Amino acid sequence: MNNKKKLNLGLAMLPIVAMLLLLIIGYGQLGLRIEPLLLVSAAIAAALAWWQGYCWEDIIDSIVAKLAKAMPVIMILICVGGLIGTWMFSGTIPYMVYWGLKLISPQYILIAAFFITSVISVCTGTSWGAAGTVGVALMGVAAGLDVPLAAAAGAVVSGAYFGDKISPLSDSTNFAAIVADTDLYSHIQHLMYTTLPSFVLAAVVYLIAGHTSAVGSVATPEKVTEIVTALEGLYHFNLLLILPPVLVLWGAVTKRPVIPVMLAACTLAIAIGVLIQGFNLQQGLNALMDGFNLSMFTTQGHSITGIVDDVPRLLNRGGMFSMMSTILLVFCAFSFAGALTLTGALTVIINRLLKVVHTTGQLIAATVATTILVTGATSDGKLALLIPAELFKGAYRRMGLDNKNLSRTVEDAGTVIEPLIPWTAAGIYMATTLGVSTLDLLPWAIQCYAAVFFALIYGFTGFGIARIQPENDLQRKEA
Repeated sequence: MNNKKKLNLGLAMLPIVAMLLLLIIGYGQLGLRIEPLLLVSAAIAAALAWWQGYCWEDIIDSIVAKLAKAMPVIMILICVGGLIGTWMFSGTIPYMVYWGLKLISPQYILIAAFFITSVISVCTGTSWGAAGTVGVALMGVAAGLDVPLAAAAGAVVSGAYFGDKISPLSDSTNFAAIVADTDLYSHIQHLMYTTLPSFVLAAVVYLIAGHTSAVGSVATPEKVTEIVTALEGLYHFNLLLILPPVLVLWGAVTKRPVIPVMLAACTLAIAIGVLIQGFNLQQGLNALMDGFNLSMFTTQGHSITGIVDDVPRLLNRGGMFSMMSTILLVFCAFSFAGALTLTGALTVIINRLLKVVHTTGQLIAATVATTILVTGATSDGKLALLIPAELFKGAYRRMGLDNKNLSRTVEDAGTVIEPLIPWTAAGIYMATTLGVSTLDLLPWAIQCYAAVFFALIYGFTGFGIARIQPENDLQRKEA
């Protein structure tokens, strides 16, 4: 390391600015595919590392190290594809959609989606579990009711990350408290200052949107009846169909390993599909790998001609292979993150940022900016909590601020912002699982981004800021 060239601020900013420009112009304005844009960004970061004196082996080792850390995420994504396919096969998701269409009014689908996923995520501590189980079913209900899917997906993501942020069972909540050296329950209690106003704001918007033209034209009762009748004619509905999601939620609550629980839920769903729905094992394995298809019903003598168009759109989904394009995106994103990490560019940028921070508001703003920057640059939610916490801990102590301000701010700008960035693992997961692009659902994910504004307001007004005796004062007293 000693003989490597040091980066100045301009060079450190180069790969990050290049990535942002490529994504904003190429992806946002020109509609280019995100994968090649990320690969070009990775090439720029790799060229910078080569200029510093690193060889190709160093660069590829850094990328491989990043991808090694991403492997659990990739395996979970594959399992989610299998889950969706087998749950269509068993009738689990259609059963939940069936009752959703019968019980939920179109005017209340957004607020219902928000509340239901909030409860599930608080109880389990997992946003991915909430979105991948009841979230998928709620998207089916929204489709059946002709409610805009972007609005429904935003409500699901908001609810899912409400629990991920404040549940004592959430790994990110625990991790944020640990890296900021604060007590878990003090951290959760302090989070309420930004999280509860965000929750109320989101709930009000969803409630108002449901009663205005914001949700567009809703389905007629006749159309809902046609979908419900079609589902009743295709599947044998009973309470046993909810066993697979119950198994997944039990695994989340009891902190069982995620991948074995998901595979067990797939196996259970295939068994239910064979025993209750009358499919055969080969069809079950096809649903696991390639996704479920409505044509499977023809082997049972069901006629699928004349079925309302919404039913195939609802049922023809899932399969492990459906996640392959998503996994390619993960590889591209982590290639950029691996090359960037090797250059040390983030450390240079953050150290320069710390030199211009003089007030509490500026410190909170710097923490927010750094956390979002690290989230986007590394595509790693845990690093987005760890790096700012380590870099800013001393600054918070010097200004007489309790560490729970730091833990709250990194969660406000990291945990719940991650699913709103299209190339992060969480962003990819939510978009793929719910079937709505990140940029489409982003305006409706109010719970996720509102907390950032509350954090900044509190920082500059002093409201909701926990204070301790400044470190410099303590050192003077000890002297």
